[in-house]
Amino acid sequence: MKKSRLFLALIFVIGVAAFVVPAVSSGSSNGAVNWGLAATILVILVIVAFFFEFEAAAISSKEVALVAMLGTISAILRVPFAALPSVQPSTYLVICSGYVFGPVAGFMVGALTALVSNFFLGQGPWTPYQMLAWGLLGVLAAYFRRLNPGRAGLIIFGIVGGYLYGWIINTWYWTSFIYPLTFRTFLTYQLTSIWFDTFHAIGNAVFLGFFGMKTIAILERFRKRFSWRLSSEPGGAQLPSTLSAAGGEQQPL
Repeated sequence: MKKSRLFLALIFVIGVAAFVVPAVSSGSSNGAVNWGLAATILVILVIVAFFFEFEAAAISSKEVALVAMLGTISAILRVPFAALPSVQPSTYLVICSGYVFGPVAGFMVGALTALVSNFFLGQGPWTPYQMLAWGLLGVLAAYFRRLNPGRAGLIIFGIVGGYLYGWIINTWYWTSFIYPLTFRTFLTYQLTSIWFDTFHAIGNAVFLGFFGMKTIAILERFRKRFSWRLSSEPGGAQLPSTLSAAGGEQQPL
């Protein structure tokens, strides 16, 4: 296993601990640690690890441009729907991108979606969490590909993804602004936003139901055109191999 993956796995373990420990600890011990700051730092480390993984991939400028284009299109799709609470077509495109191009590319499209769109909608401490939430949906979609889900499976995945996205964003607000940090306050705050998460889930189901399979078919043509390599690892599509300038030897991701 590559060092970058071990590093990423360690970050995820620490990140999960940062979210779980405040929930199970007593209220009196919450003041000893700024859990909001700790969680934000860990989220940023996860994002940076994915960016390093993407940079380390042996890819050409065409593949980089394709990922950047998908991220930009996804960000643009978000802006006109900003007036509708939590209805975000960006999520469906992130899911389709990860489904076709693999976990690293899927994460990059999701992260770029939040980063670019927030230049129009407003940057803030929530931006890293949005980058992580959308990025993880792209990662999970790549692994979900193994199940050959079809249209119905994609719709179910989109519904679950809407609630997962909301859970991550709510966790940011909970660790940063809610006191005391207990399981009761965590559950209470999650339930207060259930309607927004439900709108997001319904929106995902609609967009994936009407456009998901067609979008995947279009992206599959791009993948074949750019010789995007399919890996034997779980999740299917990975970033492509390219030929080295010196000897024409393939460099795997």
